[in-house]
Order: sequence, then C-alpha cells, then structure tokens
Amino acid sequence: DRTVMHKAFEAAHLQRFGFISPEKAVVIATLEVEATGGGSHLDEPDRVPQDIRSIDPAKSFDRITFYSGGAHHQANAYRRKDLRTGDCISGPAFVIEDHQTVVIEAGWSATLSSGNSLVLRRSVARKTRRISSTRDPVLLEVFNNHFMAIAEQMGAALANTAQSINIKERLDFSCAVFDREGNLVANAPHVPVHLGSMDRSVATIIKKRQGRMAPGDVYMLNAPYDGGTHLPDITVITPVFDTANQTIDFFVASRGHHADIGGITPGSMSPKATSIEQEGVVIDNFLLVRDGRFREADVLQLLQNAPYPARNPAQNIADLKAQVAANARGARDLANMVQQFGPEVVQTYMKHVQDNAEEAVRRLLSRLQDGRFRVETDDGIVINVAVTIDYVKRSARIDFTGTSPQQPNNFNAPEPVTRAAVLYVMRVLLEENIPINAGCMRPLQIVIPPGSVLSPRFPAAVVAGNVETSQIITNALFAAFGALAASQGTMNNLTFGDSTLQYYETICSGSPAGPGFNGTAGVQVHMTNTRLTDPEVLELRYPVVVDDFSICRGSGGAGQWSAGDGIRRSIRFLKPMMCTILSGFRKTAPFGLAGGKPGKVGRNSIRRTNGHIEQLEGCAEAQLNAGDSIVIETPTGGGFGPPSKSDR
Repeated sequence: DRTVMHKAFEAAHLQRFGFISPEKAVVIATLEVEATGGGSHLDEPDRVPQDIRSIDPAKSFDRITFYSGGAHHQANAYRRKDLRTGDCISGPAFVIEDHQTVVIEAGWSATLSSGNSLVLRRSVARKTRRISSTRDPVLLEVFNNHFMAIAEQMGAALANTAQSINIKERLDFSCAVFDREGNLVANAPHVPVHLGSMDRSVATIIKKRQGRMAPGDVYMLNAPYDGGTHLPDITVITPVFDTANQTIDFFVASRGHHADIGGITPGSMSPKATSIEQEGVVIDNFLLVRDGRFREADVLQLLQNAPYPARNPAQNIADLKAQVAANARGARDLANMVQQFGPEVVQTYMKHVQDNAEEAVRRLLSRLQDGRFRVETDDGIVINVAVTIDYVKRSARIDFTGTSPQQPNNFNAPEPVTRAAVLYVMRVLLEENIPINAGCMRPLQIVIPPGSVLSPRFPAAVVAGNVETSQIITNALFAAFGALAASQGTMNNLTFGDSTLQYYETICSGSPAGPGFNGTAGVQVHMTNTRLTDPEVLELRYPVVVDDFSICRGSGGAGQWSAGDGIRRSIRFLKPMMCTILSGFRKTAPFGLAGGKPGKVGRNSIRRTNGHIEQLEGCAEAQLNAGDSIVIETPTGGGFGPPSKSDR
C-alpha cells in the first residue's frame, strides 16, 4: 500500500532528520522483496506450560560461587538433561549441558518449555538506580564526556548528510549543546571561532522568540550585528522540549560555513566589499522549520530576494537540511540522556560542568601574570590588549583599549569574534581536559571599545573579521600571556567560482613555537580547525588541478624553539573563474617572542599560461582564465627564545 509506505517513510525521515517535506514527491529508489517458500511447513509449537513447578534446590548436583553485580553469589547447578517440561529454576543458578552453560542471574528465572527451550524471565523488578544531583567528581567526568559526545555525534551526522565540499570534506562547521538559558555547555573540537560565538546566536533567538517557540520549530541566522559573525556562517538553532512538549530544557545548534551566500563575488569573501549587504544575504531570526516541516519555498525566496542573492541556493538548502538533521541527532541524544538519568540530574550537571570550568579558569589565572601586547597588520590595523589579573578574586580584565577604529574594509570583527578568541586562548592555556563552555568566561571581564575594529557599527563589512582579525587577536593574547610566538596570523582565505560553482578554503602553515617546544609544519592552527579538501575530491568536483602542495622547508621563524614551516599551494584552472584571496602578513612578518626571530612573510601570485607571474596584494581578486594558476605561499610563525649561533 503506497499510502502506508509514504507515512512510514515520513515518520522515519522526521525521526532521523528532524523535518519532512510533504510537498516533495517520494521516489522509490530501491525496493526489497523477501519471499519464503519451498518445502513443507514444520509446525513446532513451543510454549511455556500453564502448569509450571519450581524445581527442588535439593536436586542440584553442585554449589558454585560466582561474581556478578558487584558481589559474590552461591548458586545451585543443575543438569539440563534432568529437567522436565514445566520445571522452573530461580536464580542465581546454573544449567549445565555438554556444550554450554546457562547462567541465571539473581532476580531471574528459567522455565523449560514444551519445545525443550529454556525461557528466561525477570522475576524481580529491576531496582531503579537513583543518582543524586549533588556534585560528584566521577559523575562530573561522565557528564563532561557525555555532553561532548552528543556534540561530536551531531558533527558526524552533519558531515554525513551535507552536500557541499566545504562542510562535507573540509569540515568547516561546529556543533554545540546549550542549557535552557542559552549558555554553552559543551562542544565538539570543531572550529574555535564558531564555538565561542554561537551562544550569541542562541541568545538572539531566545530574546526574539521568547514565548513563541514550539516543538518542531527550528531557526537560523547569520546576521553579524545580531548574534552572528560573518554571513557565510549560518547558525541553525533547535529548542529541545521536555517530554510533555511544554518547557524548553535545552538548545542545540550547528554552524556551517556555506560556500556562497551571495555578495558581489562568488564565494562571498570579496576584499572589495565595504558594506554588509555587499557580502551576501543577511538572515536574522528566520523560522527554518515549522512544526516539523522544512519551509523550502520560503528559504528559497529569502536566498534569492536580496541585493546580491545566493548563487547556488539549492546547495544552501541541502546543507541547511543537514544542519537540521545534526540538531535532530543532538535532541534525540539529550532526550535519551534525560530518560536514563532523569531531568533534574541532567539539568543540575549542566550547571556543574560550567561551575567546574569556571573554577578551572580561576585556578589558571592565579598562576598567570599581567601582560600586554600590540600587533600591527599590513594595513596598519592595530590590535592592542592589556591583561590585568586580580589575584584576590581570581579574575582577569582583558582590555582592548587602544585598538584601531572601525575600518572601511571588511576586517571589522563583530564582538562575538573577540569573545571566541578569548575563550579559545583560555582553553588552550588550561591543562585540564574540560569542554569549552560558558563557565570559562565567568572570571573574565572583556573590554572592547565601541566603534573599534573589534566592535564595528552597522553596516560595516565584516567577512574578514571572522577569519583574519580573529587570528590577530589570538596572537596578541598568547603573546600577552608570554605563552606562544605568533602563528601565521591569517587563514589565507582562497575562494573561486562562477555563477554555478563556488569553492572556499583556508590554507594552513606551520604552528608557532612556545617555551619548550617547536612548531609543526603544515597544520591549521588557532581559530581555524578545518581540513583541506583532498586533491582527488577537489579535482573531481571542480574544474581545477592541484599542481603543487608542498612544505617550504626552513621557512619557520628561528629560535631556541623554532616555528613550523609554511606551505606552497598552486591550483591551475581548467575554465575561467573569478578568484579572490583574503590574507595577511604579506608585508609584516609574524613576530617571534622572548628573543625568537620572526617568521617569513607570505606571497600571493598568479602564473599566467604564457609564464608571466603577476604579484597580488594580500587582499585581491582577479579573473583567471583556463590554464592560469593561483599560487599561495603562506607566512610562517615566529620562534620562541633566542636562537643559537648556528641557527642565526
């Protein structure tokens, strides 16, 4: 019956992905038919008789001591061949035959059926294990890992169901769990610049939808001036209700970087954008799923009706559905946790894990020293930070006064980006294995001058602030604490595309050196934690060839401990494409620390088909023709400590 099959399919789809699309036709791609037959049917009735009798313990042939359920037990042992139909044995006991032994635990019984089967049944109800909501160190560790595992499983679901290379292959996404107030409880180790800022997106939805959220509803936003960071990062937020569908117990959220969200150039990362609308479609407090139904027509209209609309809305919608599915996975796992431990215990331990993180940061602050640092970029932007620690309160003031004012370019970073950088740095400095959560921020007072490059005013462009300025903030903070030399200080954001295809990647370099360790060559560091697409996948999905991806040996900053080496990446185009690069430290070298030498500056260039080399600025866009190549040589981090004479 097609109606029955259709209903069963929609029920399964809703359970797995968190939404249905009733307006879409269901296509039967594979149909399995199972047939049984051939030969006669052998009727073998096998039932437990009505008249059962408890076997006399005296008929056991032995007494055996065994360990189960945390205790030792004395158990009678019976031979299977001595049992008759209807005999019932109460545990603890053993039934032994030539080739196997059946263990009957305490609280269970075994009855011999008419078909000579042993039927085991629970005879005593299972005792419900009650867990106290009082903070217990063992349970605290259990819940720490439990909450993190939920976020990790959300990420696995997102990667498995997404369509775009950027999310599916590069893993440019993050997933997290929040309490009913919107405080971050736990996250998976995804992209740091996402994780410390997503709570602002959740807070926006809570504020604007207060009292109007319903089971089956899902929301999304990317608005940088209302909880977002930059437009390509779309956050999908799902409220998780209690079993009675009356009260919101949790929120789950996933943030994915979409390969294109409109704007003046393919990939939505143009260095020429000077206002937010030139960077793409702005989404604020949008109802993505209503009552379990994905609002595809409304989403399509949103993506297409903007001054600079999305170029590939079908891919956007596919990835948004994957984000909804990831959230549905998190909601199911949280519901299972509540069923296992009870709502009061789960809610209480959500607070305990945040309190534990707070205490861990306070202990860390008591070991750190005051510090300050100033970083200047190629364009003259200054990030200035001063850290002052109050050892009595075990708290810290992190003050960015002296930072450059809002810029006419798109290196402005909305306030959540700075919070994300601070949270990331504190988590790295911690020696304890705890999840990043809201508790880490309680001992910290962050001061950001309004109207600065770290707190821009609408409608300033911000796309590079999330990816570039965040790295500079992180370098300044680590240096202020005396913990690390500079990383490359950029993500080397490369985008290319046309009206139908768009691609984005961040390009790695070496990691910085610190006290007691060298950096590592060719790895993503700090606020980016994504992969680079495998060449085979990139060349299959796009008209390009990866000609060169190699380590530039000896390029890392020298020191007592040296930075890791950078890389060289060359991509050749097989058809005309618009290519953009947003990068930094092409003129100013990333600094060393404590006497360490700076790293090398990066370089961007185009190799034309006739062999001519065109040098590009750190932020540039160009039309590449078939046969042309874009070549990126990344800057490298600084060394730590004075180098030896041989290193000099």
